[in-house]
Amino acid sequence: MSRIAITNVAIFDGTGEAVFKGEVLIDGARIAEVARAPRQVSRDGARVIDGRGRFLMPGMTEAHTHFSWNDQPSLAAIQFMPPEEHILWCVRVAKRYLEMGWTSAVGAAAAKPRLDVVLRNAIDAGECPGPRYLAGSQEITTIGALGDNTLPHMPFDELSFGSVCSGPEEIRRSARTFIKYGVDHLKINLSGEYIAGLPAEMSPFSEEEIAMLAAEAKRFGKRVAAHARSSESVKQCVRHGIEMIYHASFADEEALDMLEANKDRHFVAPGIGWLVRTAFHASDYGITPAAAEQMGYKRELEIAAESLRKMHRRGIRILPGGDYGFAWMPHGTNASDLQYFVDYVGMTPTEALVSATRLGGEIMQRPHELGMLRPGYLADVVMVDGNPLEDLSLLIDPDRISLVMKDGRICKNACPPGAEGAPPRAVEQDSREAVAAH
Repeated sequence: MSRIAITNVAIFDGTGEAVFKGEVLIDGARIAEVARAPRQVSRDGARVIDGRGRFLMPGMTEAHTHFSWNDQPSLAAIQFMPPEEHILWCVRVAKRYLEMGWTSAVGAAAAKPRLDVVLRNAIDAGECPGPRYLAGSQEITTIGALGDNTLPHMPFDELSFGSVCSGPEEIRRSARTFIKYGVDHLKINLSGEYIAGLPAEMSPFSEEEIAMLAAEAKRFGKRVAAHARSSESVKQCVRHGIEMIYHASFADEEALDMLEANKDRHFVAPGIGWLVRTAFHASDYGITPAAAEQMGYKRELEIAAESLRKMHRRGIRILPGGDYGFAWMPHGTNASDLQYFVDYVGMTPTEALVSATRLGGEIMQRPHELGMLRPGYLADVVMVDGNPLEDLSLLIDPDRISLVMKDGRICKNACPPGAEGAPPRAVEQDSREAVAAH
């Protein structure tokens, strides 16, 4: 593999320390050297890419990814895509993520049993481009809960969005089936969801059912992720050691205390973009702000923002990602979460970028080689035309993502051949959504 020297860049190394001018040497799949100006990296045998002052950062991790959500306005429209077209969709979306700077991703559930596994294997084999990927199961649910869309006259699980179980033994069978298929982790729906006509504060699973899932995951060395909006579901995650907690909107003080006491074990990917976009930006798809308020999303956003601010102050790990792939929040706009973290969670732009980089390495279970620009780390590198710390919206503009590398290989180079060092455009003050005003 080649040696690449990236020179004349402003480096955000993922630690949270101040940006500095410098250079990075990549040797094969890993970072060999990071130099602060005026020191230079070795150029011997290296291809030189002059960044001309651009912003260099680690590749980002999307912590709550649904590649098989197909930018449609309903769960039914996602599930009813035939499997042949569905895997092709996933392949195209994985490429879109990678080219937007997401070099790692955690699958938060697949719309069909093996979509995530097949996609992960194809990416790992080099058959298609995509982020380094951890494959999830379908959503494990119970009768009448989120993901059960069977009909009284057509009670066939094959038509359901999730794997519908009732009782510990059915949970065991579902878990073992997905583990047989080769998932990296299991996903369970421990609370409701307004868009499915179910209260977000409901908690439909018994302790015995959750304990069975946790036991089977532990037996086979798998982690578990949970759709957990209700306060009780967050507590269930902590009690049963469910590491990846998605949403956590209604976490009360007891749940926050439990999370804080176990903050080295759990990650929260709240999917706050889903709440913001559904509450205020889904009118074209039948969910006006008034309808969203009636459904409960405006109230949930207000409560979630307060809960997440408390989590952030307590040092609980909060990561970006969640439910992108609906019509009003299409794949590729995932970095909107970073501005939402600033507006709603109280993070600084630096903290928001750390959540997408260093914390991403942690949720990927590779904190010693992912998420930072350091010697010995894997060369997942993103170059941005402009300074995201001054304008996070740059990260949702594909024209501003100048260069993406994964494992030391160039996956996207927006500079024309022979002009890698072309001067960047001045950073425009792109208008941001005035979401906080709502």
